[in-house]
Parts: sequence; structure tokens; C-alpha cells
Amino acid sequence: MTGGYHSGMHGLLDGRRLSPVQRRIAHYLAEHLDEAIFLSSVELAERAGVSQPSVTRFAMVLGFAGYPELRQALRPMVMGGAAEGPRESLLRGAVDDEIRNLTRLRERLAALPLKELGEALAATEPLPVLGLRVSSGLATTFAYYARRVHPDVRLLTHGGSELADGLHAARRAGAEWVVAVVLPRYPVEVVRALEYADKLGLRAAVITDKPGFPAEVVLDAPVGDRLVFDSHAAPLALAMALVEAMADAAPLRTQARLEEYERMTDETGTFLVDPP
Repeated sequence: MTGGYHSGMHGLLDGRRLSPVQRRIAHYLAEHLDEAIFLSSVELAERAGVSQPSVTRFAMVLGFAGYPELRQALRPMVMGGAAEGPRESLLRGAVDDEIRNLTRLRERLAALPLKELGEALAATEPLPVLGLRVSSGLATTFAYYARRVHPDVRLLTHGGSELADGLHAARRAGAEWVVAVVLPRYPVEVVRALEYADKLGLRAAVITDKPGFPAEVVLDAPVGDRLVFDSHAAPLALAMALVEAMADAAPLRTQARLEEYERMTDETGTFLVDPP
């Protein structure tokens, strides 16, 4: 999907949490607004590759009674010359959004309890790390690097009874904290797992995009929502900052573990010496 957002169209979408299907509609409108303002909801659905009811729901999410009202609001953007400036590509706009997200995170870093949380996580052993569905990727990355500086990190990316077993076993082994990655869309099972963790006596630190998420410590960073699926540059940077705080909390242990890891990878030839 290439093309750009009209500034007026971007204004309608700004701050809206759209589903992947709704984003497909938004992208089509942004790229074909000149012709889209003359299409019926059925025709728009066919062009965007979605169902007609999805077009109606999209209009209602933007605050209109239905698609005809949305189409009426869009027409002045084309016929009245409301579009301003050159069209920017969709990918360029997505990258620009992520730059803004990272800038917002940078401005808030001093207010986040990274140092205190890093010390608490470094001291708890084992350290369970939870992430389901789309959040499993960032949870896996966080756990991979946390294992370089922490002796016992337990990654939990499967739901059901296996998740409950993992939390229970970690608590029995002495865990005091659980780190959870909870990014949109938010699985119900994660909320239930954190409620169970609380019953076990585990304290929860959550990496998310919602500052009001119900957890003892919330580290929030905005996600990019310009593309069909979210991008997570700011939450990833925040997760890496937390690993850094854990490393700083136990400097001697960190140094010893990193040196041991380097010796092991050298002995086993884990990495290419001269990358192609």
C-alpha cells in the first residue's frame, strides 16, 4: 500500500484505535480519496477488500452515523481543496509516527521508575517473563537479553494451564516479580494470568502502551498504528532500557556473566567472526 494521507483525513484518524480491517479502509481512503468520495459503502468495501458492515463500523468509529455521513465530510477535502502539501508515502508516515513515539518516550524516561524496578528484578530469582500472542515477540526479546545478565529468566509465551503452571512454579522457586508485555490487542488471558499472579503473591511490572494498566508498576510507551498491524519501536526501546537497568543493578554479576557468555560463544563458534 503506497500513497499518502490527506491532512484532513489524518486529522479524522488521529488518536483513533483502529482494528486491522479498519486500517485497510483508512489506507484505501487515504490513497484513493479522489475517487472514494463517489463510492457507495458496498463499492468501497469491494475496493478495500473488506465487508460492507466493516465500512459502516469504520464510519461509526470516526464518530459518524454511517458511511454516507463520513463520505459527505470527506468530499470537501477533495472538492474544496482542503488537502494540503504533497502526499507522503504511507511507510514514511509510519516511520514519522514511530519517531514521534520514541521522542515522547525520551521525554518521559526520567519519570519512569527504571532504576528502582531494575534493582528489584535483578534481585528476584527466578524471574518469569510473560507475553502472549503479538506480545510474545517482545517478551522473547526481553527474556533473551535479560538472561545475559540474570541467572534464571523463565519465558512464558503459551497460555492455558501451562501458563498457570509456569507462574506457580516460579513463585514456588522464590520469584517475587513477574514481567509482562501487554500490547494491543490485549488478550483476556493475560489479564487473568496477572490476576492469578497477584493471588500467588507475585508483584507485576507491565510493559504496555496503556499508562492506566492495572499493575503495580507500569512502563508505558506508545505503539505505531499507521500500518495495518502495529509497530513497537518505542516499547522495544523501553524493554531494552529495563534490561540495562537490571545490568546496572548488579554490575559485578553482569560483568562475570557477560564474560562467561563471550567465552562460551568463542569456544562453540556460535557467531561468525567475519560476517559476509
